[in-house]
Amino acid sequence: MAVDLFDRIIKDKGPLGKWAEQAEGYYVFPKLEGPISNRMSFNGKKVVTWSINDYLGLANHPEVLKVDGAAAAAHGMAYPMGARMMSGHTKFHEQLEVECAEFVEKEASYLVNFGYQGMVSAIDALVSKDDIIVYDMDTHACIIDGVRLHAGKRFVYRHNDMESFEKNIKRAARMAEKTGGGILVISEGVFGMRGEQGRLKEIVAFKKEYNFRLLVDDAHGFGTLGKDGKGTGVEQGVQEEIDVYFATFAKSMAGIGAFFAGDKDVIQFLQYNMRSQMFAKSLPMAMVKGALKRLDMLRTMPELKAKLWENTNALQSGLRNAGFDLGTTQTCITPVFLKGEIPEAMAMVNDLRENHGIFCSIVVYPVIPKGLIILRLIPTATHTQEDIDETITAFSAIREKLEDGTYKKIAASLV
Repeated sequence: MAVDLFDRIIKDKGPLGKWAEQAEGYYVFPKLEGPISNRMSFNGKKVVTWSINDYLGLANHPEVLKVDGAAAAAHGMAYPMGARMMSGHTKFHEQLEVECAEFVEKEASYLVNFGYQGMVSAIDALVSKDDIIVYDMDTHACIIDGVRLHAGKRFVYRHNDMESFEKNIKRAARMAEKTGGGILVISEGVFGMRGEQGRLKEIVAFKKEYNFRLLVDDAHGFGTLGKDGKGTGVEQGVQEEIDVYFATFAKSMAGIGAFFAGDKDVIQFLQYNMRSQMFAKSLPMAMVKGALKRLDMLRTMPELKAKLWENTNALQSGLRNAGFDLGTTQTCITPVFLKGEIPEAMAMVNDLRENHGIFCSIVVYPVIPKGLIILRLIPTATHTQEDIDETITAFSAIREKLEDGTYKKIAASLV
């Protein structure tokens, strides 16, 4: 007789799940309340909020709220019903696709409901069993899950390491000669954990020799990098060499939805072969019209991106001047690297939130190696210099307690 499937689940809750009793509702699944802004309510107190991906401050912008509200009032949240291919297609979906493509300097684009499932499904559609995937080891989970669906060979290269990339693209080329397939290279425009830009310029330099196609996930670059926020490819001067460009509305545009952009033939292929969209309800009209408004603001209000970078530069230079290690971030994402174990990290974050009024994301094992803690800050256009000063002061205080063993003692007393 087979064992009970749930026996393993009950006995081994996973590296994060084993902390659920102590962490849930506070360290994981926390409840931030009130209007999305630089300061929100957490656990009954106002805190400076560095964990919201509202880069340009559009979530509660009066113009955005007006359009969102009018669209919801006119259409509700159900229209259009059905999948795009069957009954969920409108002229506004088409308009948004045209404008997204023009904005990122591509021939065509295709909307998807969510970035995560869209990326998984796009990878599945783009490659067959004879094709080979080459991807950066630090790519987002949605890319990893898409690669796992691939029935053919895949090679992973060390993060942003061009020597490792070249080694693996050569392996892929040899394999493709045997299978008769092609090669898909996948990178992120901005790596969301450490804030580094993908080395797109260096990658595309190999295209002529190895004849691969390039898919770039630019979720964090769209709206924050390049002229008018057109993304990492424009920032690095290689947008034309990106064969399939992906961006989400969930970061700079403070919405829901995403899109792929590229040559018309490729985008049409995705339209007719991405299972996650063929069998999913269409993006609701309120979100489509809201995205059209947000995209227009990206084009016409450069002061939003300018303010974001003013705050980013102030935060990052202030932290570095205070002696903090921010790694090699080249973007708005601001990781603060500290050393400690999970229990120490929990005690430290509790102190940071309860006694200093600072809320930021905490990243620990298994997302990063054991013994390392990342406090990840996402600056926005709504933050102020006062927010930045308070945060640097608080970080200096908690670093002292981490280094002198205070948090280790607190953690030991709670076990």
